[in-house]
Amino acid sequence: MIQPLAIATLAGERGLAATAAPLPLDELVPGEGPWEVEIGFGKGRYLLRRCQEEPGRRFLGIELAAEYWGTFVERARRRGLANWIALRGDALALLSAMVPHGFAAAVHVYFPDPWPKSRHHKRRLFDPETVDLVLALLRPGGRLLFATDFLEYGALVQEILESYPGLSVTRRDRPWDDGARTNYEAKYLVEGRPILRLEATLDPGAALLHPRGAQGVLVAV
Repeated sequence: MIQPLAIATLAGERGLAATAAPLPLDELVPGEGPWEVEIGFGKGRYLLRRCQEEPGRRFLGIELAAEYWGTFVERARRRGLANWIALRGDALALLSAMVPHGFAAAVHVYFPDPWPKSRHHKRRLFDPETVDLVLALLRPGGRLLFATDFLEYGALVQEILESYPGLSVTRRDRPWDDGARTNYEAKYLVEGRPILRLEATLDPGAALLHPRGAQGVLVAV
């Protein structure tokens, strides 16, 4: 059964149908700390740790799976953490309709579904016609951090990001300094499975659309 879009904070949870768009993030989690976003946080291993270790920062998490979303919300509340918002729903839909632009100091995307079949490519977070929804979250100087074990898809993501004007991209040749960030990554490190990791920084004045994505918009018009 498809779960309705929902939002949760320490104070409670509700559906998004009657919620203002874009979300008033600073009202939902008051403070001066910078925002970070994790798209597809799973059971929340990394998001929970960051919320706990850095109470001065604020975190927005997006997860489609209701069970995983609920697991994170329960654990965050049990620990008394207040510096988070958890959105439940399809990331592309939420990014296009509910989440503000240009507010995040960092965006984290780890082991997203590669949607390998060509008819499913439009569901990918990183495609020339969807990558702008992800990068639009970043403020100037903001960073995107990405990892996947699906190397073919990772190479495509790297190519898409490297061809994005105003985005500086580096392929990381070693694990993250703080260790595995997801349960998948911890498992794959033990197995010795290759992982492609990327770090990208958005320069001031970067383009609003990927060139191939902009071409697709013009064709549609």
